[in-house]
Amino acid sequence: MDLPIHNWVIIVVQEAVPVMFNESTVAVPTEEVQAEAKNESKALQLIGWFSVGLAVAALSIYLGAELRSRSKFKKRTPYDFYASAGEAQASEFGVGV
Repeated sequence: MDLPIHNWVIIVVQEAVPVMFNESTVAVPTEEVQAEAKNESKALQLIGWFSVGLAVAALSIYLGAELRSRSKFKKRTPYDFYASAGEAQASEFGVGV
């Protein structure tokens, strides 16, 4: 009789021993890490807001063009319906042929 094979993982948790230092230089790396994290956060926020601004600008340009074309279409006159009516000029007119 074969026993099933299982992959077992043993997790070892080690607790850090608190050590007190009288030197103030130990706190500098954590302050630098926090400052770098703030700088990265500010950079990501700047990129995010810039992307939002570009999206708003593109959307407003598209909507403005769409509204303008619709208003131009609604303000047509009867002459606009027949603007292409009439005699068609020869394509050679004014070319010098």
